[in-house]
Amino acid sequence: MVEPWFDPNNYAWIPGTAYGIAAAWMGAVVGFNVPKGKKRGFILKAWFTLWAIAVVLMIAGVVAVAAGQPWGVWFAFLLPGVIGTLVVGANSVVIIRSYRVVDQRRLAAKDLL
Repeated sequence: MVEPWFDPNNYAWIPGTAYGIAAAWMGAVVGFNVPKGKKRGFILKAWFTLWAIAVVLMIAGVVAVAAGQPWGVWFAFLLPGVIGTLVVGANSVVIIRSYRVVDQRRLAAKDLL
């Protein structure tokens, strides 16, 4: 049997919890700033970084499965990786579209003046 990368009984909660906290924080920042059209550069960079981290977690989970790691090890990486890749990826489209809507409203308001 392959030596586990870490003790899944004690540490398997860390990747998902850390990613979940980061995603929740970013969700709050996005929800507060995007409707106002603020902090576009920061939000887009941070959001795509969050997406990249999810992809890395997913790849780490697949590598752990391929390496024969125990269930608690590979699942700790694969679960937040897959969920993060799907949820953050899908919401990327919504964020970009929301910024475009805000820009269109600003242009329409300027045309009224």
